[in-house]
Amino acid sequence: MKRKLIRFMWTIFVVGIVLFAAIIFGIEKGYMGEMPSMEELENPSAATASEIYADDKSLIGKYYILNRSNSTYDEISKNVTNALIATEDFRFEEHSGIDGVSVLRAVLLLGKKGGGSTITQQLAKNLFPRENPSFFQLPFVKLKEWVMAVKLERNLTKKEIITLYLNTVPFGDNTYGIKNASLTFFNKNPDKLSVEEAAVLVGMLKGNTLYNPRRNPDIALERRNIVIDQMQKYNYLTASEAQSYKAKPLTLDYSKLVQSDGLAPYFRQVVEQEVKKWCKTHTKENGEPYNIYKDGLKIYTTIDPLLQQYAEEAVDEQMKQLQRLFASQAQIRSGSIWKQEQPARVLKRHMEASDRYKTMKDNGFSEKEIEKAFNTKTRMTVFTWSNKDHEKDTTMTPIDSIKYMRSFMQAGFLVMDPMTGEIKAWVGGISHEFFKYDHVNLATKRQVGSTIKPLLYCLAVDNGYSPCDNVSTAAQKFAGQAKLYNAGGSKNGSMSMQSALAKSVNNASLYLLNQTGIRSFIEFSQRCGISSTMPELPSIALGASEISLYEMLWAYTMFPTGGINTQPRFLVKIEDRNGNVLENFAPVQKEIINSNTAYKMVKMMEGVVDHGTAHRLKGRFGLSGDIGGKTGTTNGQADAWFIGYTPELLAGAWVGNDDRFLRFNSTALGQGAAAALPVWGYFFQKVYNDPRSKYKNGLKFTEPEGFNFCGDSYGSSAGGGTSYYEQEYEVQRTTEEDDTTEEGDIIEMMPNTDQFQ
Repeated sequence: MKRKLIRFMWTIFVVGIVLFAAIIFGIEKGYMGEMPSMEELENPSAATASEIYADDKSLIGKYYILNRSNSTYDEISKNVTNALIATEDFRFEEHSGIDGVSVLRAVLLLGKKGGGSTITQQLAKNLFPRENPSFFQLPFVKLKEWVMAVKLERNLTKKEIITLYLNTVPFGDNTYGIKNASLTFFNKNPDKLSVEEAAVLVGMLKGNTLYNPRRNPDIALERRNIVIDQMQKYNYLTASEAQSYKAKPLTLDYSKLVQSDGLAPYFRQVVEQEVKKWCKTHTKENGEPYNIYKDGLKIYTTIDPLLQQYAEEAVDEQMKQLQRLFASQAQIRSGSIWKQEQPARVLKRHMEASDRYKTMKDNGFSEKEIEKAFNTKTRMTVFTWSNKDHEKDTTMTPIDSIKYMRSFMQAGFLVMDPMTGEIKAWVGGISHEFFKYDHVNLATKRQVGSTIKPLLYCLAVDNGYSPCDNVSTAAQKFAGQAKLYNAGGSKNGSMSMQSALAKSVNNASLYLLNQTGIRSFIEFSQRCGISSTMPELPSIALGASEISLYEMLWAYTMFPTGGINTQPRFLVKIEDRNGNVLENFAPVQKEIINSNTAYKMVKMMEGVVDHGTAHRLKGRFGLSGDIGGKTGTTNGQADAWFIGYTPELLAGAWVGNDDRFLRFNSTALGQGAAAALPVWGYFFQKVYNDPRSKYKNGLKFTEPEGFNFCGDSYGSSAGGGTSYYEQEYEVQRTTEEDDTTEEGDIIEMMPNTDQFQ
């Protein structure tokens, strides 16, 4: 029995060795994913950056692995290499790429006494970063790093490895390589770095946000001194020298190398992700997939630089004013909002998601120690509206900085040509540098409020209802449900569809939903481009569904185009580095409604702008001609919307806070007409006032031949659709009620869930 057990154990051991060898062989040969060649490992700068162009062929950005300036070994101070080896890999000169002692220590102690990666392994990881691997992929990713590390050790000297590492490693403030970091933080070349300066930069490698000396000088100073202690421990410094360097203050001569994110940073981020998907399914002549960071692709987009500039300016102009009003509210000004149960819970989640928390947790700090650090004041840089750069250096506790940054109102603004689908401007937030989350794209879903109503009205009109038909504003009972649904507006009595839409009367929308059917409305919305989930509840007629701004504009394209639904697009073509066209991107269109239905909706939505909830738009911003649109406001003013169109352009704005409990207390300030509509207005005002713009103020929509606004219900006996339309609104102008409830909350409204990113 004992002999069989020994034989079994030896069999397992041998099979394990063979399997491990087979895996290593497969990795080396590229059978388990692309493996870079030795030429790529030695010279990553040989990769050619891909370029992104606007619609006028102007260059607006590049995509590359690293943006850096290289230094030779002799151009780097010995203080830097000594600090790096002492801190990251003190057996660097002894191992051959993998340090068995460090790996064993990391496994046995679960990383509490440091990781097991050598400088060479870190170099392999830095040169060819992988997207976040799954739990099951992680072992193979680590094995790939080992294989690359061994290849580097076999083909390069130790000096070449450490030089390549220092030329590629990321430092703080989006700087890569020791030369850029040295120039940025100390305004000197790396061969001039002193011991304490070298220790600051090497210390930053542990966490280039947390230990950034500009953002967090106190923590960076502590980290610097730890690096100096390590240099003493491994005999690069004497005890007296170490003590002397640690006594020096942290002094920077900061000079930011890149002053601006450039044009359309959110848009460039979206293009990057889309082209990366394209690369995975398109191969070069050698059979390898294209790489956006190395293959020098030329990416041509639809973005209009002039319109993008004005879109960014419009968001800035409105949000700066709005933030002042928002911050003046008592609960926001005092910070008492964060003491409530839900905000306090969300605040804790934000803290745990921060780089600072994760780094401290990884380094073995207890929850009590982390909490103390988060309540200790430190120097940092935060967003502000008070200056042109939108940033300020200040001192506050990390927990207060989270409250401060989360309390900024956000915005999304998208402009497109509804005829072609070309996106002309894309603004995903108030500052890409501080707030990376994009509030335009498909992943960002918010309750859309009354901006959903034109789709419901359109379905009704397309199924025989006339804009001049009267609709009920009484509470509604839906089949199979005992409750009456009352969302306000019954005081208006029976009223025409066009008036109900202009006034955004909620019960009128519930009535129309009851007539058309909930399932029919969901299916119609999906045909229009809404891919987000719409639950089968009556509240979808009032905009309880969470839908992205991108989808909403897609759905609205059918109104100004005469019924043609056009998918938004931002790619025109992709070329290789030699100018050969790899793919052209054509418009994707389909007819959803006929031109008469579309034009009836245009006239009704003009009523929203001329006489309804958006009636301030033209006068305030000096706009003329035909404009159709719809405002939207969700419960408690958590979301403010305005989507509108001219005969040439379609644009939509969303305004709100990422944490939905942060909102305006006042409907007058938080509704769509007050918070979101001005972004739209400022944009078109700027576009129309610029003689360089090809878009003109005062244009009219083209009426289809034989068009009759009232249709069979009124025909020509009403004196024509226009006279009826104007006559009604001379008698009754709407207030800016929008879709706020009048007779109780919306029954079965979907809950406002916290959006936590």
